[in-house]
This record gives sequence, structure tokens and C-alpha cells, in this order.
Amino acid sequence: MATLYLIPVPLGPVSPDACLPPDTLSVARRLDHFVVERAKTARAHLKAMGHPQPIQALHLEELNEHTPASAIAALLAPLKAGHDVGLLSEAGCPAVADPGAALVLAAHREDITVVPLIGPSSILLALMASGLGGQRFAFHGYLPAREPERSQKIRELEKTARKEKATQLFIETPYRSAALLDALANAVNPDTLISVGADLSLPSQLVQTARARDWKGRTDRVKDRLAVFGIAA
Repeated sequence: MATLYLIPVPLGPVSPDACLPPDTLSVARRLDHFVVERAKTARAHLKAMGHPQPIQALHLEELNEHTPASAIAALLAPLKAGHDVGLLSEAGCPAVADPGAALVLAAHREDITVVPLIGPSSILLALMASGLGGQRFAFHGYLPAREPERSQKIRELEKTARKEKATQLFIETPYRSAALLDALANAVNPDTLISVGADLSLPSQLVQTARARDWKGRTDRVKDRLAVFGIAA
């Protein structure tokens, strides 16, 4: 059987050459079978990567939050037929906070070789640049969007960070980032450290860590930006 390659893509509108190594681009350019989160986005990524074939001629199958579990096995068919397959997410690394993980697990169950390739991960970039503890950490995806559930979850994570001495990471969509930072600044202890990594690897990148009290009144800095947040107590 062939190999499933996990192909990272840029985190935003930058050239793939700026954030992907030559070996990753080389693999992406030689494949003609892909499993992707969204075909339209994937075609744009592959075109930007300089894929030599006509983009419309490539074989793309979608795997996203709407894909039923019963459909995962069928996505392995090209691999079983001897075709290497590339797995792409919407942004960053596939299978990390991404539905592609289901395909990777299915590949392991069938003894299909899985090869992760090098590229940007917003979670690790945010952790690296935060100054918070990287020895122990946890990623929680998205927090509740509404109150009081959001602030309750924030206080739970703060307790976990203090008890386990582990950095707690989570992400938010651009249109809710400012609201989440405001909730963070008001829900945790004033001395709790809050780190923000927004537009990571892009020209507009913002990375800053400060006490909760110092974020009050400054939450508009992340407005309309995709951001990864971290807290350490």
C-alpha cells in the first residue's frame, strides 16, 4: 500500500515558500490524490504551492465536520490501490484540532504508512512565543461562546493551570477574539498571565504575554484576528 502524507499549509495569505520547507512542497507537488477539509480552499493552496498539474484534474475528496464516520473507510481506497495521498486542512497542520485525525486513525488501523511533514502549527507557534511553560500544556479548542458558560470555563482552566502547573491553550475565531480576551481579563486573577498569539506567521502577527490586569482596556488589539490564547497561573 501507499503512504498518507500529512501536508501543512500556510496559516494565512502568505507565500507557501515563506513557511513551508522544500521537501514539504516537493511532496505536495508530486501527488494527485488528496483528502481535504474544503475543496475550494485546497485548490487555492495547491495552486500557490506550484502544483504542476491542472488543479481541476487532481482527485480531491472532502473530510470535514459533516463527514459521517461510515464514510471514512472509503477515503482510504486510493491508498489501498497504490496511490500516495496528501491530507490538507484549511490552515496549518492537518489532524491537529482538525477532522483529518479520523483519516489518520483509520490509516493506522489498516497498517498504512503515515508521514507527517514540516509546516506551521498555530498552537505550537503560540506556545513557543508565549514564554509560558512548555513542559506541560493542554489545548482545549474553542471555549463556550456565551456567558456565563465562557467565564465559568475560564475559571476552571485557571484552576487547572495553577494545580497542575500546566499552560492552558485555546483558540477563537476572529469575530469573537476581542470578546474572549475581555472575558479572560475579567474572569481570572489579576496576576494570572495571559498570552495572545494572533495572525501567527503573517505580516500582521501579534504575540504578547501580560498579566490579566494589564489586558483590560486593550482587548481591541485582537479584534477580527484569529488568535490562540494561553493562561498560566
